[in-house]
Amino acid sequence: MIQDFSGRRVLVTGGGVGIGLGIVRAFARQGAEVAFTYLTHEPDSDLLDELAWLHGSRPFAIRLDATDEQQVDHAMVAIVDALGGLDILVNNSGGMVQRSPLAQMSLELWRKVLDVNLTSCFLVTRAALAHLSDGGSIINVASLAGQNGGGQGAAAYATSKAAMFGFTTAMAKELAPRQIRVNAVAPGLILDTPFHEQFNTADGRAAAIESIPLKKPGLPADVAGPVLWLADNAAAGFVTGTVTDINGGAYFS
Repeated sequence: MIQDFSGRRVLVTGGGVGIGLGIVRAFARQGAEVAFTYLTHEPDSDLLDELAWLHGSRPFAIRLDATDEQQVDHAMVAIVDALGGLDILVNNSGGMVQRSPLAQMSLELWRKVLDVNLTSCFLVTRAALAHLSDGGSIINVASLAGQNGGGQGAAAYATSKAAMFGFTTAMAKELAPRQIRVNAVAPGLILDTPFHEQFNTADGRAAAIESIPLKKPGLPADVAGPVLWLADNAAAGFVTGTVTDINGGAYFS
């Protein structure tokens, strides 16, 4: 099935780098009107020109701390104004922040990690609901860590990502009367992302890849494909409340 998102208005949080950027590129390539947020990875003119070449016009990019309620509400107004509405929301912003064994973890770090991954998802989704069209779609980018506990020192991160599964199911039920479908994806080891550059070593990555049944890592495009499928009402119009594993078989290794 050929995907055509022409005229569809898409917001991707954390879209300036890694998985988020892969999703932005994929939607732009398929004709969507795309907006994305960033925090530390501000897009340069070369990236914006590339995205404009894929789509025909530059996407709307706005800096946003998605854990800040006021910032989120103000940014949503600007995004919807720029796009002329909203049909698809991809909650991708998040991160581990810092590895820490639970015994040494501060309450401040625990709360920050949950805010970065879970509270941000809540705030952006809540702000979007007044604008999201009936029959729209929400995709939450969770993680394999939410299913297997993640690596050493990842208790807060794994907990926040596991909670996103529950949030996804609850929102799928709540928004079903509006025909808004809500799903999650759970990527495993995805290269070309800040996560594995910051929180993993070369030896650690090699060992992780060896443990994957397919014996290879994923790339942002490997996440973007399932996200676009879930967002496509023609392909996945009867799919809601699900989690799609994207991990090369690592879940059962």
